[in-house]
Parts: sequence; C-alpha cells; structure tokens
Amino acid sequence: MASENTLYPNVKRFENENGMAAKILLAASEIHGSGLPRIVGNSSALRRVLDMVRVVAPTDATVLINGETGTGKELIAEAIHKYSDRSSGPFVKVNCAAIPAGLLESELFGHERGAYTGAVARGIGRFERAHRGTLFLDEIGDLPLELQPKLLRVMQERQFERLGGSATIQTDVRVICATHRSLVEMVDEREFRADLFYRLSVFPIELPPLRERTEDIRLLVHHFVMDYAARMNKRITAISEEFMTALERHSWPGNVRELQNFIERSVILSSGSVLSGTLPEVTCASKSFEAVTLEEAERSHILQTLQQTEGTVGGRGGAAARLGLPRTTLISKMRRLGINRGHGSALPMRTAASVPI
Repeated sequence: MASENTLYPNVKRFENENGMAAKILLAASEIHGSGLPRIVGNSSALRRVLDMVRVVAPTDATVLINGETGTGKELIAEAIHKYSDRSSGPFVKVNCAAIPAGLLESELFGHERGAYTGAVARGIGRFERAHRGTLFLDEIGDLPLELQPKLLRVMQERQFERLGGSATIQTDVRVICATHRSLVEMVDEREFRADLFYRLSVFPIELPPLRERTEDIRLLVHHFVMDYAARMNKRITAISEEFMTALERHSWPGNVRELQNFIERSVILSSGSVLSGTLPEVTCASKSFEAVTLEEAERSHILQTLQQTEGTVGGRGGAAARLGLPRTTLISKMRRLGINRGHGSALPMRTAASVPI
C-alpha cells in the first residue's frame, strides 16, 4: 500500500508539543493543482470518493453525485472539472431548486428577444456558456418534469434551441449533476423520468455524511478554526479537548456545512486563546437518507439527551426524567446499547485540557 505522503502529497501540518500532527489536505491523492477546491479529510470513506474522482475525471462521462445536504457535492463536482481535460474551459453552475420553474428553461437554454414578456434582448443560456467546459446541475431532483425531456435531448444529441428561437445550436458540454434526494424513489413515484435518470447516472458517486467519517472532524475543526481566527484577527492557539470530543460525538445532521457555520460562530464568541463552548441543542429531527434500526435510533436519542444533561442520568433534570423513564430502566437500556456515563459528559465544563493548533 502506498504511504500517506505519497497519496496525499500537499499536506499542511500543525505540530503540538507531543509531536502529533493535525493534517489538512489541500489536495488529495493525485488531485492536485492551483485553483483546486480545498478538500479536508483523511478518512477511508473520503479516500474512496477521491479515488473515484481521479478515475472518472479524465473521461467525458456524466456523473451523478448523491449525498445529504452539506456534504460538499459542489466541491467534488469542481474537483472533477479541475482534474479533467476540460479544466481550461468554464465551470458553470446551476441550482435547479433556486430558480423559479418558469425561468429555468431560459436559464438553461437561453432565449431570443421577445420570447416572453420582459425578454427585451437575447439571453445566453448556461449550456452555451459552458461550451467546451462543464455544466454542474445542482439539486437535479428539483428539475420540473416538463423540462426533463429537453435536458435529455441536449445530453443525447448535443444540440438545442433557445426559447423562442428556431436555430439549432450545437454544444460540447460535460454534465455533472448532484442531488440530496433519492432519484430512484422519484422514478418509482413518476416524479422523475426513468430515461433521464439512466442517462444521468452513468457514473454515480455517493458522498458519505459526516457521521460516517468522524475521523475527519478533528481535521475539519482545525482547518475552520485557523481560517476564521485569521479572518477575525483572533489569536486562538488551542481547542479544548472536551469541546473537541463533543464535536466528534455530535451527529451533525447538516454535515460539513453545519460544522463550518458552528465553528465560525464559536470563533466569533471566543474571547481567549483556547476555543471552547457548548453544542447547540437539536431543535428539529434530521431526516435520515438511509434506513436505521430501532436500536440505532434509540441509542442516538439517549446519547443526545445525555449530552443535554451533561451526563446526569437521575434527578429532576436528568436524562431519565426527560425521557420519561425510571432511572433503573434507563440505566438498563444504556447497558444494553453499550452506552456508558462517559458518553454523556461530552460537553466541556471545568477543564484545562486542550488541543494545541
């Protein structure tokens, strides 16, 4: 097996007094070059994704990136473009969920003057702008049904007409799509065309949620803390070990985006050289994109409650009272699910331990 330095050549290290290094990957595997989006992590799950990126990028295959919100689908799409033969061409992005359905056709294919009320001049669509480059269609699951045949045609025949026009325009575009929705289920429910789904999913890539790559959380935290501390001119030299442990144990339903926003808020509130704080309470249940067993759901709920009570099981404000269970019953469940008291004491309280940056 290749060494870590061979696989990840561009690594910035932050040494602490024990000689341990926090590795931030500015590029991964052979994916390396100026202008490449920053990809942080060293987990096997992320490495598998980057290996797939390295394999598919030099081809012209259509890529479908699946993943929960906040997992970095756009970063992976941009990495594919940067590592491809089209890297010198444009990388054009379209969020299908952010553009009203009535305007999306014009955004994608352009329009001629007078094509609709308000079209006072010719408009160039995203397919024309992405000529000899890459078009990234984010949230493809939100593409209206009436536009799906037109997208299928342009992908298969590499030609289209502007809205209100008759001239056929040739295009040379690689399409990369992303979605947090299950297109298979949408096809079954007749919300997405099966022929378009098969055309888009030539090379599917599944991005793992942050809870499945917890070993990357420490690297991400170091990266975000240093970034925001530099922007805000704050001298943060270490992170509370208990705070870091709490971050690693949190489920992060919003994935890397949620973690990034939380670290930014923590840096803003920080007044000393050691970053510490408390995790926000989960106010809404996150939708799981994979089925979980009843035991897994029960364990997760108990862990979150223990985190909120700082590990207190009994008493008026303890986890047992919040869960509506007798103290002995909760303790029995904890033993059965492999939860010890240490799981609940994840929130930083009185501690001098810290992780130097």
